[in-house]
Amino acid sequence: MFHFPKHSSLIMSILLLLLAYFLPSLFIRKIAEERETDRRQNETEQTTESQREFRGVIVVDCGHGGRDSGTIGAGGAIEKDLNLLYGKKLRTFLEEEGYQVVMTRETDQGLYDEDASDKKAQDMQRRCDRIKEAAPLLTVSIHQNSYPDPAVRGPQVFYYETSQEGQKLAASIQKELNDALTETNSREIKANDSYYLLKQSQGPAVIVECGFLSSPQDEALLVREEYQDRAAEAICRGIVEYLSGKAETIRESG
Repeated sequence: MFHFPKHSSLIMSILLLLLAYFLPSLFIRKIAEERETDRRQNETEQTTESQREFRGVIVVDCGHGGRDSGTIGAGGAIEKDLNLLYGKKLRTFLEEEGYQVVMTRETDQGLYDEDASDKKAQDMQRRCDRIKEAAPLLTVSIHQNSYPDPAVRGPQVFYYETSQEGQKLAASIQKELNDALTETNSREIKANDSYYLLKQSQGPAVIVECGFLSSPQDEALLVREEYQDRAAEAICRGIVEYLSGKAETIRESG
Protein backbone atom coordinates (compact mmCIF):
# COMPACT_ATOMS: atom_id res chain seq x y z
CA MET A 1 0.00 0.00 0.00
CA PHE A 2 1.17 3.50 -0.88
CA HIS A 3 1.77 5.83 2.06
CA PHE A 4 1.87 9.65 1.80
CA PRO A 5 4.83 11.28 3.41
CA LYS A 6 4.18 12.60 6.89
CA HIS A 7 4.21 16.17 5.64
CA SER A 8 1.57 15.48 2.94
CA SER A 9 -1.22 16.75 5.13
CA LEU A 10 0.60 20.03 5.42
CA ILE A 11 0.96 20.21 1.62
CA MET A 12 -2.74 19.45 1.17
CA SER A 13 -3.63 22.18 3.63
CA ILE A 14 -1.47 24.65 1.74
CA LEU A 15 -3.05 23.62 -1.57
CA LEU A 16 -6.53 24.04 -0.14
CA LEU A 17 -5.62 27.46 1.16
CA LEU A 18 -4.27 28.46 -2.26
CA LEU A 19 -7.40 27.24 -3.97
CA ALA A 20 -9.55 29.05 -1.47
CA TYR A 21 -7.59 32.21 -2.25
CA PHE A 22 -7.35 32.00 -6.04
CA LEU A 23 -10.71 30.47 -7.03
CA PRO A 24 -12.80 33.50 -5.95
CA SER A 25 -10.28 35.73 -7.72
CA LEU A 26 -10.59 33.71 -10.92
CA PHE A 27 -14.37 33.75 -10.63
CA ILE A 28 -14.42 37.51 -10.14
CA ARG A 29 -12.07 37.95 -13.09
CA LYS A 30 -14.38 35.82 -15.26
CA ILE A 31 -17.36 37.96 -14.31
CA ALA A 32 -15.37 41.12 -15.05
CA GLU A 33 -14.37 39.79 -18.49
CA GLU A 34 -17.98 38.93 -19.30
CA ARG A 35 -19.11 42.39 -18.22
CA GLU A 36 -16.41 43.99 -20.36
CA THR A 37 -17.53 41.91 -23.35
CA ASP A 38 -21.14 43.02 -22.79
CA ARG A 39 -20.02 46.64 -22.48
CA ARG A 40 -18.13 46.49 -25.77
CA GLN A 41 -21.06 44.82 -27.48
CA ASN A 42 -23.41 47.54 -26.23
CA GLU A 43 -21.00 50.22 -27.45
CA THR A 44 -20.90 48.54 -30.87
CA GLU A 45 -24.70 48.40 -31.03
CA GLN A 46 -24.95 52.05 -29.99
CA THR A 47 -22.38 53.02 -32.60
CA THR A 48 -24.28 51.09 -35.25
CA GLU A 49 -27.53 52.79 -34.23
CA SER A 50 -25.81 56.17 -34.36
CA GLN A 51 -24.51 55.41 -37.84
CA ARG A 52 -28.00 54.44 -38.93
CA GLU A 53 -29.48 57.69 -37.67
CA PHE A 54 -26.75 59.56 -39.51
CA ARG A 55 -28.14 58.31 -42.84
CA GLY A 56 -31.04 60.69 -42.42
CA VAL A 57 -34.78 60.98 -41.88
CA ILE A 58 -37.50 59.85 -44.26
CA VAL A 59 -41.16 60.72 -43.75
CA VAL A 60 -43.78 58.10 -44.58
CA ASP A 61 -47.25 59.59 -44.86
CA CYS A 62 -50.20 57.18 -44.75
CA GLY A 63 -53.02 58.92 -46.55
CA HIS A 64 -56.52 59.49 -45.11
CA GLY A 65 -57.53 58.13 -41.68
CA GLY A 66 -60.29 58.61 -39.16
CA ARG A 67 -63.50 59.79 -40.77
CA ASP A 68 -61.75 60.03 -44.11
CA SER A 69 -61.78 56.47 -45.42
CA GLY A 70 -60.49 57.26 -48.88
CA THR A 71 -61.47 54.88 -51.68
CA ILE A 72 -63.46 51.74 -50.89
CA GLY A 73 -63.12 48.80 -53.25
CA ALA A 74 -65.97 46.71 -54.60
CA GLY A 75 -64.84 43.90 -52.31
CA GLY A 76 -64.87 46.16 -49.26
CA ALA A 77 -61.17 47.00 -48.97
CA ILE A 78 -60.76 50.42 -47.35
CA GLU A 79 -58.00 52.69 -48.55
CA LYS A 80 -57.13 54.28 -45.20
CA ASP A 81 -56.49 50.83 -43.68
CA LEU A 82 -54.36 49.64 -46.60
CA ASN A 83 -52.35 52.87 -46.56
CA LEU A 84 -51.43 52.26 -42.94
CA LEU A 85 -50.47 48.64 -43.60
CA TYR A 86 -48.25 49.54 -46.55
CA GLY A 87 -46.75 52.50 -44.69
CA LYS A 88 -45.76 50.44 -41.66
CA LYS A 89 -44.21 47.76 -43.85
CA LEU A 90 -42.27 50.43 -45.73
CA ARG A 91 -41.04 51.84 -42.42
CA THR A 92 -39.68 48.42 -41.44
CA PHE A 93 -37.76 48.05 -44.71
CA LEU A 94 -36.35 51.58 -44.50
CA GLU A 95 -35.23 51.12 -40.91
CA GLU A 96 -33.44 47.94 -41.93
CA GLU A 97 -31.56 50.08 -44.46
CA GLY A 98 -30.50 52.40 -41.66
CA TYR A 99 -32.91 55.31 -42.10
CA GLN A 100 -34.89 56.96 -39.35
CA VAL A 101 -38.56 57.00 -40.31
CA VAL A 102 -41.13 59.53 -39.17
CA MET A 103 -44.77 58.56 -39.71
CA THR A 104 -47.40 61.27 -40.06
CA ARG A 105 -49.88 58.84 -38.52
CA GLU A 106 -49.57 55.37 -36.97
CA THR A 107 -53.20 54.68 -36.08
CA ASP A 108 -56.60 54.94 -37.73
CA GLN A 109 -56.88 58.61 -36.87
CA GLY A 110 -56.96 61.70 -39.01
CA LEU A 111 -54.83 64.68 -38.08
CA TYR A 112 -57.76 66.96 -37.31
CA ASP A 113 -59.78 68.16 -34.35
CA GLU A 114 -63.29 66.77 -34.10
CA ASP A 115 -64.71 70.27 -33.87
CA ALA A 116 -62.71 71.61 -36.84
CA SER A 117 -64.91 73.28 -39.47
CA ASP A 118 -62.74 71.95 -42.31
CA LYS A 119 -61.25 68.67 -41.13
CA LYS A 120 -59.61 67.83 -44.47
CA ALA A 121 -57.77 71.16 -44.66
CA GLN A 122 -56.59 70.89 -41.07
CA ASP A 123 -55.49 67.30 -41.63
CA MET A 124 -53.40 68.19 -44.66
CA GLN A 125 -51.86 71.23 -42.98
CA ARG A 126 -50.81 69.17 -39.97
CA ARG A 127 -49.26 66.52 -42.20
CA CYS A 128 -47.21 69.22 -43.88
CA ASP A 129 -46.28 70.66 -40.47
CA ARG A 130 -44.97 67.28 -39.35
CA ILE A 131 -42.96 66.93 -42.54
CA LYS A 132 -41.47 70.38 -42.06
CA GLU A 133 -40.60 69.61 -38.44
CA ALA A 134 -38.86 66.36 -39.43
CA ALA A 135 -36.79 68.09 -42.17
CA PRO A 136 -36.51 64.79 -44.07
CA LEU A 137 -34.38 63.70 -46.98
CA LEU A 138 -37.66 62.96 -48.76
CA THR A 139 -41.33 62.19 -48.19
CA VAL A 140 -43.38 59.28 -49.52
CA SER A 141 -47.15 59.44 -49.22
CA ILE A 142 -48.93 56.07 -49.53
CA HIS A 143 -52.34 55.83 -51.23
CA GLN A 144 -54.59 53.52 -53.24
CA ASN A 145 -55.95 54.68 -56.57
CA SER A 146 -59.39 54.73 -58.19
CA TYR A 147 -60.66 55.22 -61.75
CA PRO A 148 -64.07 54.86 -63.47
CA ASP A 149 -62.73 52.14 -65.78
CA PRO A 150 -62.18 48.94 -63.73
CA ALA A 151 -59.73 47.69 -66.36
CA VAL A 152 -57.18 50.32 -65.33
CA ARG A 153 -54.62 48.68 -63.05
CA GLY A 154 -51.18 48.91 -61.53
CA PRO A 155 -49.15 51.11 -59.18
CA GLN A 156 -48.35 54.68 -60.18
CA VAL A 157 -46.14 57.36 -58.66
CA PHE A 158 -46.92 61.09 -58.77
CA TYR A 159 -44.56 64.03 -58.26
CA TYR A 160 -44.89 67.82 -58.28
CA GLU A 161 -44.45 69.01 -61.84
CA THR A 162 -41.67 71.54 -61.18
CA SER A 163 -39.63 69.29 -58.89
CA GLN A 164 -36.72 67.68 -60.73
CA GLU A 165 -35.72 65.71 -57.64
CA GLY A 166 -39.31 64.64 -57.13
CA GLN A 167 -39.36 63.37 -60.70
CA LYS A 168 -36.14 61.38 -60.17
CA LEU A 169 -37.49 59.88 -56.95
CA ALA A 170 -40.79 59.00 -58.63
CA ALA A 171 -39.00 57.37 -61.56
CA SER A 172 -36.83 55.27 -59.29
CA ILE A 173 -39.78 53.99 -57.25
CA GLN A 174 -41.92 53.40 -60.33
CA LYS A 175 -39.22 51.26 -61.94
CA GLU A 176 -38.90 49.06 -58.87
CA LEU A 177 -42.67 48.68 -58.56
CA ASN A 178 -43.02 47.72 -62.21
CA ASP A 179 -40.23 45.16 -61.86
CA ALA A 180 -41.56 43.63 -58.65
CA LEU A 181 -45.32 43.59 -59.31
CA THR A 182 -45.35 41.78 -62.63
CA GLU A 183 -48.95 40.57 -62.28
CA THR A 184 -50.23 44.15 -62.71
CA ASN A 185 -49.91 46.61 -65.56
CA SER A 186 -46.65 48.53 -65.77
CA ARG A 187 -47.39 52.22 -65.46
CA GLU A 188 -45.39 55.43 -65.80
CA ILE A 189 -44.80 58.33 -63.45
CA LYS A 190 -47.08 61.31 -63.69
CA ALA A 191 -46.59 65.00 -62.88
CA ASN A 192 -49.16 66.87 -60.82
CA ASP A 193 -49.62 70.55 -59.97
CA SER A 194 -52.54 70.39 -57.53
CA TYR A 195 -51.83 67.87 -54.78
CA TYR A 196 -51.38 69.93 -51.61
CA LEU A 197 -48.85 67.59 -50.03
CA LEU A 198 -46.60 67.65 -53.09
CA LYS A 199 -46.68 71.43 -53.28
CA GLN A 200 -46.09 72.09 -49.60
CA SER A 201 -43.67 69.35 -48.55
CA GLN A 202 -40.10 70.22 -47.69
CA GLY A 203 -37.66 68.35 -49.94
CA PRO A 204 -38.54 65.80 -52.66
CA ALA A 205 -41.97 64.26 -52.19
CA VAL A 206 -44.00 61.70 -54.11
CA ILE A 207 -47.38 60.06 -53.83
CA VAL A 208 -47.30 56.31 -54.39
CA GLU A 209 -50.62 54.86 -55.50
CA CYS A 210 -50.04 51.15 -54.80
CA GLY A 211 -52.83 50.02 -57.09
CA PHE A 212 -56.43 50.63 -58.11
CA LEU A 213 -59.14 49.64 -55.65
CA SER A 214 -61.56 50.28 -58.51
CA SER A 215 -60.03 47.23 -60.23
CA PRO A 216 -61.27 43.89 -58.83
CA GLN A 217 -57.98 42.27 -59.88
CA ASP A 218 -55.89 44.92 -58.15
CA GLU A 219 -58.07 44.90 -55.03
CA ALA A 220 -57.60 41.13 -54.68
CA LEU A 221 -53.83 41.67 -54.78
CA LEU A 222 -53.70 44.75 -52.59
CA VAL A 223 -55.21 42.96 -49.59
CA ARG A 224 -52.69 40.09 -49.74
CA GLU A 225 -49.85 40.35 -47.26
CA GLU A 226 -47.35 38.78 -49.63
CA TYR A 227 -48.18 41.42 -52.24
CA GLN A 228 -48.00 44.18 -49.64
CA ASP A 229 -44.52 43.02 -48.64
CA ARG A 230 -43.31 42.99 -52.24
CA ALA A 231 -44.74 46.43 -52.91
CA ALA A 232 -43.29 47.97 -49.74
CA GLU A 233 -39.89 46.41 -50.42
CA ALA A 234 -39.96 47.73 -54.01
CA ILE A 235 -40.76 51.25 -52.78
CA CYS A 236 -37.88 50.97 -50.34
CA ARG A 237 -35.49 49.86 -53.10
CA GLY A 238 -36.56 52.79 -55.23
CA ILE A 239 -35.86 55.20 -52.38
CA VAL A 240 -32.46 53.67 -51.66
CA GLU A 241 -31.53 53.78 -55.35
CA TYR A 242 -32.54 57.42 -55.56
CA LEU A 243 -30.58 58.39 -52.46
CA SER A 244 -27.52 56.52 -53.71
CA GLY A 245 -27.63 58.53 -56.93
CA LYS A 246 -28.19 55.44 -59.05
CA ALA A 247 -31.74 56.19 -60.08
CA GLU A 248 -32.46 56.31 -63.78
CA THR A 249 -35.01 58.56 -65.43
CA ILE A 250 -37.98 56.84 -67.08
CA ARG A 251 -40.78 58.24 -69.18
CA GLU A 252 -43.65 60.25 -67.78
CA SER A 253 -47.22 59.50 -68.72
CA GLY A 254 -49.47 62.13 -70.12
